[in-house]
Amino acid sequence: MNRSRRSALGVGITALTLAFGVTALTEPAYSAEPSSNNHGASTVEEGGPDDTGIYASAKIQYSGSVTKDGSTGNVTSSDVNWTPPPCWYAPYLGAKDFKKKMSEQIESAKNTPGMGGTAGAAIGEMQRHYEDEYGWTDTPGYKDYNVEKDGEGMFWAAVENPDEPDVLKRSSCNDLPFWVDNGETPPARYEEAINPKILAALAYQHMQLPDTKVSLAPETVTKVNLPTWAWLDKAVFNEVQATAAINVPGFSIRSTTTAKPLSLKLEPGTPDASTFPASGECVINADHSIGEPYAQGKSDEIPPCGLKYLRSSGNGTFKLRATITWEITWTGTGNAGGNFPNGTFGTTQDITVQEIQAVNH
Repeated sequence: MNRSRRSALGVGITALTLAFGVTALTEPAYSAEPSSNNHGASTVEEGGPDDTGIYASAKIQYSGSVTKDGSTGNVTSSDVNWTPPPCWYAPYLGAKDFKKKMSEQIESAKNTPGMGGTAGAAIGEMQRHYEDEYGWTDTPGYKDYNVEKDGEGMFWAAVENPDEPDVLKRSSCNDLPFWVDNGETPPARYEEAINPKILAALAYQHMQLPDTKVSLAPETVTKVNLPTWAWLDKAVFNEVQATAAINVPGFSIRSTTTAKPLSLKLEPGTPDASTFPASGECVINADHSIGEPYAQGKSDEIPPCGLKYLRSSGNGTFKLRATITWEITWTGTGNAGGNFPNGTFGTTQDITVQEIQAVNH
């Protein structure tokens, strides 16, 4: 592609954003009530067709253990280099609806002050791309917005992830809307076209892990040099699942992301403490519990999972942080599946540590 054509493409994309209103595709995702074990979780969908029968690609359905308002969940990836997709391409409009919307917006843009010169020429090129089969860069054009194929496919367009903080990444899906026949997959050059793995990554982003409080003995007040037992019961420590789906005419995919608990890491909140085991990481038992509940008569024993404070907390408390590591896997339409980086989620508990008072006789 020569420099002038590449420059025109950049101007055209900018003009398209103004004329076509691509930001209309950045509606946030929607979700279901979170549930630690997924029992009773119900899908909440907002969107689908509007009063003109138009389907919007941004209306992803979320269900299972996810946030209620479509915001980012509480899972932190153990891989700092892994991030959810900042943008993607997804089905947007059928041919007739696309023609109506584009025609109106292009005409409006032509009459907008400042849209002359290069920007105006770029809009003209874009109009020919959809009306006269005039190819835009290395992509084929369309005759009369493909209306003769209305109902046989949809135009796909860019969707920005509203939870991506980097505006450059969020707007990096900047190709013009393109046509995909029903039952077909987008051309390989559209690497960001929505697929089961992208949906699974979005489910991961919105996943809500249970706020499980670690059981302790002693619970909130302990003594210097007294072993404190820590455990998580298997009955309240189950795997969780989050599902994301898109279902529009001619295109339907879904993916489920599953988090399984792997281990519990204890951080006493002070360097004057010991952990059991020494790493502070308690692995999951065969029965899917972690640690061992304290039983009468074990106060002098070393717990399989726990800690021991070596000094008093004085008039304050120590912030004991318990972080659970979860194994993250996913499955999706077409027998797709794989692994994501492990996720973590931690909670903090206040621990009061007192000196053992000697009794003088």
